[in-house]
Amino acid sequence: MEESLRQEERRQFLPCLTSEEAGNYSPLVLAFAGDAVYELAVRTMLVQKNRARPHELNKVKAKLVNAGAQSAMMETLREFLTDEEMAVYRRGRNAKTDSVAKHASVGDYRRATGFECLMGYLFLSGRKERLIELIDIGLESIGM
Repeated sequence: MEESLRQEERRQFLPCLTSEEAGNYSPLVLAFAGDAVYELAVRTMLVQKNRARPHELNKVKAKLVNAGAQSAMMETLREFLTDEEMAVYRRGRNAKTDSVAKHASVGDYRRATGFECLMGYLFLSGRKERLIELIDIGLESIGM
């Protein structure tokens, strides 16, 4: 029983929905999940590549996990997206938000929301390899 409980917890943390099921979430819910997924991917990459102090790692992370960086990544990523992925990105980019960008232009903020929406969609639909592939392309495009 305990083993099946652990498996259930794992499924809840690492869900694998169909594309249709993942697409049924609102774009802002997908962006909420995608924000966390992207930040965790960046933090993991930084820890694996560097033996720096947490303060230094956080400074680098802050340069990569923000609306400006995500918007810049999307400029490159657009040419690599499938039609389905582009549609998810557009849903996120065009979503109406109550939030106001503090340190970014409205355009950057909207493109970043689209990026996060795409990250959430890929994660929830179990396409983690594709998610990492796009993150790698995006980070390389901004010099990381």
